[in-house]
Amino acid sequence: MKTTARRLPAAPVALAAALLTAFLVLFAPLSASAHDSMLASSPEADSTVDTLPAELTLTFSAKLIDETGATEVVVTDPSGDSVAEGAATVEGAIVTQQLSTEAPAGAYHVIWKVVSSDGHPTSGEFDFTVANSTDAAPTAEPSAEPTDTATAAPAPTTTAGPGTDATPAPESDDSPASTTLIWVLAIAGVLIGGIVVWLVVRGRRGPASTDSDVPSER
Repeated sequence: MKTTARRLPAAPVALAAALLTAFLVLFAPLSASAHDSMLASSPEADSTVDTLPAELTLTFSAKLIDETGATEVVVTDPSGDSVAEGAATVEGAIVTQQLSTEAPAGAYHVIWKVVSSDGHPTSGEFDFTVANSTDAAPTAEPSAEPTDTATAAPAPTTTAGPGTDATPAPESDDSPASTTLIWVLAIAGVLIGGIVVWLVVRGRRGPASTDSDVPSER
């Protein structure tokens, strides 16, 4: 018995092949271009660097769209504070973010967001570690406590009021020595005066007494 193979019509097979080819040509490039990815970073993800570099760079698989707000990069230190300086810049497929020159040691976290060449946004994040701090040493603040050496307070100055003479008054002569001298001089004056008076009175009485002693002639 002779068996014959059944052949399919050529038209449907050709149509199916054409549709498959069209699908691959049209949709495969779109699916590939919708997933531009980050190829490298500096510092690298999960790496350890000596000190925090002056800038962080991200390299992508295709040229990025550079528009206002399209690219954002956030870099935080171990305490969660941002160490990014200014906005990130885009040059082709490379994103550059300036970093602070003073930063502590520890784990750093990076979050990035870009817009791919086909207009679709994409984002990601990674960590790296800084071994040594570049923080400036804090300056010692002056102590507010008073020193042990006491400062002598200035003597209060007396300001002469209006209408008063600033010349010091002369010292009084009413001292005990001056009072005693006055009394001695006064007593001496009285004694001398009394003696003078007594001598004068006696001198006047002397001749009268002599005449009375001569007997009168009868």
